[in-house]
Amino acid sequence: MSAPHDRPTAAELIEAVREWLERDVQPNVDGRLRYHSRVAINVLSMVERELEFGGEHDRRHAERLAALGVADDGELAAAIRAGTLDVEPDELRRVLREMTLDKLTVANPRYVG
Repeated sequence: MSAPHDRPTAAELIEAVREWLERDVQPNVDGRLRYHSRVAINVLSMVERELEFGGEHDRRHAERLAALGVADDGELAAAIRAGTLDVEPDELRRVLREMTLDKLTVANPRYVG
């Protein structure tokens, strides 16, 4: 990380909190607090993955949209609904699959596979 911020980085801070929840909190609580600590761990894990992959996913997403000739997800959805997207169905399925895999890589990589 560069100036003006020093270490720990945002990613390192998130990792430290997630590890503390996993190591120190989760094993020592039960019931509702155990459930909520698990949710917090999952959220922090998602944020870590978004920080790790976000830039690359953003770049690839923009390239895919440009290749389809649309500006954003809303325009893509509208073109699909209207049947005006000028792309072969197999190509569209491939692109949508790649988009979905990127989303799952962040949301829950166990679903990728």
